[in-house]
Amino acid sequence: MKFQILLAICVVGSQAVSFSKLVKEQWATYKVTYNKQYQSEIEERFRMKIFMENSHQIAQHNKLYAQGLVTYEMGINKYSDMLHQEFIQIMNSFNVTAMRGSEMKDSVTFIPPANVEVPTDVDWRTKGAVTGVKDQGQCGSCWAFSATGSLEGQTFRKTGKLVSLSEQNLVDCSQKYGNMGCQGGLMDYAFRYIQANGGIDTEASYPYKAKNGKCQYNPKNRGATDRGFVDLPHGNEQYLQSAAATVGPISVAIDASKPSFMHYKSGVYYEPTCSSSRLDHGVLVVGYGTENGNNYWLVKNSWGKTWGAQGYIKMARNRNNNCGIATMASYPLV
Repeated sequence: MKFQILLAICVVGSQAVSFSKLVKEQWATYKVTYNKQYQSEIEERFRMKIFMENSHQIAQHNKLYAQGLVTYEMGINKYSDMLHQEFIQIMNSFNVTAMRGSEMKDSVTFIPPANVEVPTDVDWRTKGAVTGVKDQGQCGSCWAFSATGSLEGQTFRKTGKLVSLSEQNLVDCSQKYGNMGCQGGLMDYAFRYIQANGGIDTEASYPYKAKNGKCQYNPKNRGATDRGFVDLPHGNEQYLQSAAATVGPISVAIDASKPSFMHYKSGVYYEPTCSSSRLDHGVLVVGYGTENGNNYWLVKNSWGKTWGAQGYIKMARNRNNNCGIATMASYPLV
């Protein structure tokens, strides 16, 4: 459903007199579409004001998109009633600070295969190696979804079976290895835990709760295991392309802190203010390609299907490691 942006306040002096009828209808439609309920009238007014401000920013951006001045479109989604800072504190939880000062000494360094010409486009979804889009909810567990995604892909490539793996298992059980549940973590720490633990439960046997809980891992329900992990050279998009083409889905960390990312809808996302080192969100590269002359990485997110392009985003490729997509890439060995 498309939401059109309207100026909603008629101002006399310094006071807002009324909201237009059309904006109220827009707000009512938004609440129904995303099943929004608020605890008080005061909170609802607050959320409506945020929604209007976000809507205005989206409309301004999409004017540029319509003129061909930017390569991606923004849109209203279930997060459009949240302040930007509020959103990133809840949703973005890749803990890059945990890596500073110490490299993963037990990782294997990626070496691209020799004399292999990689294809111009790849989509591991079409090969059966990618589970459906999941939703982390209001829990900072993106790192767990990225880790299960790459292990699901590697396990599929080895066994021919696609099994959805348990993010909740990682949230509840991997603190000893450096992760902090809904407060953040690292994909490599998750791979290390799975190796030491002798496996990870299936999604069906250990379902996601979007909150920290007591560890309930049961080896009888093991869906996959790993024997370590591979780290790609920092910041090298050519190596990431080689891995995405020949290995399978790859766990990556990105800077997803910009309002434009929060409201991405379609097109190739390029954000010139992105950082290649201040990374705050774990996602999964499941392929790459080119759209309207713009190279992109095909990225699976964990914010549900109503975000982005059915839960996916096409991120700029070969544009100086935009948003740090190749800065900390890895995958498990199975």
